[in-house]
Amino acid sequence: MSDEGRRRHYGVFYGIDPLPDEGLPLLAVHGNCQAEALRVAVGTSGRVSGVRLPPVHELVESDLPHLWRLLERLDVLVAQPVGADYHGMPLGTAQVATRLPEGARVVRVANYFSEALYPEQVLVRHEDEEVVDPPVVPYHDVRRLGLAAGWSGPATLPAEAVRQVAADSGAELRRREQAEDTLPVSDLVAEAGARAGWTVDHPGNEVLLGLAQRVVDDIGGDTPRARVSDPGRVLLSSVRTPLRAEVLQALGLPGEPREHWLVDGEEVTDEEVAQAHLEFYARHPRVVEVGLDKKGARLAALGWRP
Repeated sequence: MSDEGRRRHYGVFYGIDPLPDEGLPLLAVHGNCQAEALRVAVGTSGRVSGVRLPPVHELVESDLPHLWRLLERLDVLVAQPVGADYHGMPLGTAQVATRLPEGARVVRVANYFSEALYPEQVLVRHEDEEVVDPPVVPYHDVRRLGLAAGWSGPATLPAEAVRQVAADSGAELRRREQAEDTLPVSDLVAEAGARAGWTVDHPGNEVLLGLAQRVVDDIGGDTPRARVSDPGRVLLSSVRTPLRAEVLQALGLPGEPREHWLVDGEEVTDEEVAQAHLEFYARHPRVVEVGLDKKGARLAALGWRP
């Protein structure tokens, strides 16, 4: 997206377009790539007027005056946990909340992250500039990192390891909810089963709408209960991960396996992703080094050894 296209996309944020004038509380969601999908889901209730914000990881110094201006007009800020001085700017949840007008509400929501359906999928983040995302999809299969480093192990995912990753992932999500005092999402993830998410960090509509309903209920006050509704589309559809039959079987979940990736609406085979990633690892050995340093325990849990 060009700079001008981005400004148009976030037209209200940049002051190009006027604020909504619908006589409803003005709401924005501050957080990562899930934030905009949650705003749309909350908006289906008709309870609030939502304003689209750029995800926090895209904000730069020149965006701050626009953010401060908008925050001063909000009635409700829905906020995922963001640490203080994020990317060297005062974008932490507590920091942006100080910019709200008196009487504005802050609703803290959990950040969905679940490895239960995709125990092989990992993200590799590091301050080293050589550690960048791979092509095609920004998610690594930890077994391919292992292959690049000379490890070997089973091609399929061991059932006991799948169950252990799911249990650990659910426990970590519950721990974060409690530590960060957010509206919970972990029970929604468990209830959604195979429909919980498309990647480790992209929830499905069922989870998003469940969390959105909790937001609407939290800000409802004494008004009659408003209900969220199906938006008629998949809210986080840019990437869909293959869902492996052995995972569904190990977790005892009903559902259809998916053999292909879906990337921006196009089917991509897992073999195509594997080839692109292994070629990438050959050119970026630092990614492999950092990836195994961070995720080597997961690889070992899946039965792989150097």
